[in-house]
Amino acid sequence: MRCTSTALGPSWDNALTLMPADCVVIENATAILPDGLLPQARLVLRAGRIAEMSRAGKRAPRDAKVIDARGGWVSPGFVDVHVHGGGGADFMDGTPEAVRAVCATHARHGTTTIFPTTTTGSPQEVHQMIAACKIVRDEQSISGGARIAGVHLYGPFFAPDKVGCHPAGGRRDPTPAEFSRYFGTGLVRIATCAAELPGAGAFFRKAHREGCFITCGHSNATWTEMDRAYKAGMRHVDHFWCAMSSVASIRARCGTPMQGSMEQYVLMNDGMSTEVIADGQHLSPELLQFAHRLLGPRRLLLVTDASRAVDMAPGRYKFGHAVTGTDFDHDGKVGRAPHGGLASSSVGMDHMVRTMHAATRAPILDIVRMASLTPAERTGIAHEAGSLSVGKRADVLVLSAKLKVTQVLVGGVVQAL
Repeated sequence: MRCTSTALGPSWDNALTLMPADCVVIENATAILPDGLLPQARLVLRAGRIAEMSRAGKRAPRDAKVIDARGGWVSPGFVDVHVHGGGGADFMDGTPEAVRAVCATHARHGTTTIFPTTTTGSPQEVHQMIAACKIVRDEQSISGGARIAGVHLYGPFFAPDKVGCHPAGGRRDPTPAEFSRYFGTGLVRIATCAAELPGAGAFFRKAHREGCFITCGHSNATWTEMDRAYKAGMRHVDHFWCAMSSVASIRARCGTPMQGSMEQYVLMNDGMSTEVIADGQHLSPELLQFAHRLLGPRRLLLVTDASRAVDMAPGRYKFGHAVTGTDFDHDGKVGRAPHGGLASSSVGMDHMVRTMHAATRAPILDIVRMASLTPAERTGIAHEAGSLSVGKRADVLVLSAKLKVTQVLVGGVVQAL
């Protein structure tokens, strides 16, 4: 028998959650495509792939489970390239249980592809984190949650004066003996290093040979150091305006004449991309407008940079490893270090999308692209994820008219909300 249409919300049949269906149909929605909108869209998902996308008009297949989007949006699943934790856990806790908790938390906020991100920490902690991510990645057809596409090796190679809320004792300069072991796991797909550090060039060249998306972050690099890194394969700067060099900070480091910084290098070099934390706490609306206007949706990514405080009550938490990490206070909106500085975000990607849309009033396809297709393109997974296209994985979101997540499907499987 053909299933009856199912309304969205708490009444959704829990028996469908994490149970693969041969065929799922999403109808009564406007589809958000890379090059436009498709009103009255009808998506057919079969065997974990997008099998058909068209305007409504014909009956759903008899074997289909039907989702009525109630006039909302259907969107590609979000891709988060910079995320540390959520649901009370941090990837650096280094256990499969912690990794599963973070992946499940961010799936509820629309992230279907995730790149678990390291902080500073000991080599043993970094290796434990990578090993735990591999275990969960290999079992995800069973456990559900956001799919792990690779690890973002973020810490520990930060500049001493740009560590931010990360544990300062776990910061160090890169050495081939250490970073080669991380790359040797085969799981590192995004690699970050401060461009001015001794050994940064060797790190970037190794990451380039490994086919990684290479970034510069937590850095006080000059234009010249950025250009040297670019020649070695670096193409991205982490969280724009946060823990990065400025003309003033370069002058304090190098004196006069004043020199260009990471900001100017990104804005001037069309080969560079960057990202913003659009949680409404890190950057003001005019900065979000500025970034979108000057960089556009093909060079600007949305990230969460989220901590373990996502979906947790206000209180004190650890950033990074549960034992050796640094304390921060979650006020219900954002994390703050004891000295008053920001300490990562406390919200999911759906919040970033809504905030960026409200701040810029950019077309919805631009906003969604920055959270899906652009990060997928930059990380080399756009052939499988990041947009609604026939043949791609059925990583699909149903959003309300106000961009609230109402359903999440990863590989065609409905996730628990």
